[in-house]
Amino acid sequence: MWNYIWPIGLIVLSNIFYHITTKTTPHEANAFLSLTVTYLVGGICSFLAYFLTAGRGSTLKEELMHLNWSSFVLGLAIIGLEAGFLFAYRAGWKVNTAQLVASSILSIALIFVGLFLFKESITLRHIIGIIVCLVGLVIINFR
Repeated sequence: MWNYIWPIGLIVLSNIFYHITTKTTPHEANAFLSLTVTYLVGGICSFLAYFLTAGRGSTLKEELMHLNWSSFVLGLAIIGLEAGFLFAYRAGWKVNTAQLVASSILSIALIFVGLFLFKESITLRHIIGIIVCLVGLVIINFR
């Protein structure tokens, strides 16, 4: 059960710090230089974590052979996420609204991604969820 719960806790805690730090990044700072520093720190930490968690007997070269296109596209997607939130906050979005709006739209989009890309089914519950998300977006954005 713990293996099921702790990743969600990590996501939530990390997201809290993510939004605090993104919202407080100085407006004068170049967004992409800020992201470069962010990813240098993240890259170093990830690389150190790799060495702490790598199995015995496997080499870095062997581990690199297990990677595919997804690692590279994920890097681009993360830059898009980071830049998007930096610019959203600079444009005046509130912390308590930007993530909620983005997540609601994302939730709707991912239902269709699951349907078309991964052949997941769409149920009445999903359709109701889409409607709830859309109603929530209207309530949040049109006061």
